Amino acid sequence: LDRLPAQLSGGERQRVAMGRAISRHPTAFLMDEPLSNLDAKLRNHLRAEITRLTRELGVTTIYVTHDQSEAMSLGDRVAVLRGGVLQQVDTPRAVYALPRNVFVAAFIGTPRINLLRGLVRAPLDGAMTISLGKQFLRLPEPLSLDHQLLRVQQGREVIVGLRSEAVRIAKPSSARPGEVLLTGLVEHVEFQGHEVLVHFNTGSQPAVVPDLEAPRPAARPVRRRRRDGTVLERLRERAGALRAGPVVVMDEPPEPGPAVASPDGRLPGDLIVRTTPDIDLRHGMQVPLLVDLAHLFVFDQHGDRICPAPARLPDLEE
Repeated sequence: LDRLPAQLSGGERQRVAMGRAISRHPTAFLMDEPLSNLDAKLRNHLRAEITRLTRELGVTTIYVTHDQSEAMSLGDRVAVLRGGVLQQVDTPRAVYALPRNVFVAAFIGTPRINLLRGLVRAPLDGAMTISLGKQFLRLPEPLSLDHQLLRVQQGREVIVGLRSEAVRIAKPSSARPGEVLLTGLVEHVEFQGHEVLVHFNTGSQPAVVPDLEAPRPAARPVRRRRRDGTVLERLRERAGALRAGPVVVMDEPPEPGPAVASPDGRLPGDLIVRTTPDIDLRHGMQVPLLVDLAHLFVFDQHGDRICPAPARLPDLEE
């Protein structure tokens, strides 16, 4: 109590702010990214404190954050906004298990869901497949209800979504019911300690989600004006500009974009798979991959989820 506000650490300031809010006995808390300027260790500690306080006080809390880990761990219900427009409201588990559209699917989850461009092929006398460029996913027969609904997409481009845990590295002989085979070329291996993230090249083309990262505001043309020189010189310059047309400059010169291997800034490869650290993988290895079609997402060209069916309730026991 004897210290000035400037002498308090970031965590102490947040605790003081919480105490001031609690002392007023509010009917609701509104927290706008309260942990954004703290280091990771302190952020995790205060996140647990906020969870405990809100449960003990029983006060409705609206928590605004760009950190999905905070949203998923703190929220009883999560609302995802895109450009100020509400995309989905549900429990954290339901938002992850059944995202309403491709934006929600890409926004929730670490690492980001694998989004690939696909083409539905549903011949009357053959198996239904989803082409992924050089390879394809063969849907097992008899078709599930969700997969039957894909027939109306015959010949249309779709977006295929596969989370990193929906694909495993295993021999084709060990395939379980509902798993289909892909082959991937190891491009990059990320060691995380308790797990390994492997970037594969399967010959597929990644799908880009517009507006997933906030775009830079468009530059506006402005008329160049010079303040130096005499009045007569400025009049002569203006007369010349009227004959040749206005001189247009950009508010800010365009910056050269960084050289990235994929449109969304991910490392090389089109498929990220989460696996255990005991598997030895090196760059250039060709590896068999088993895809669990029970966790397959398919979105139409507008980004809306069409598989699983939009009316389906999330089966969190799968």
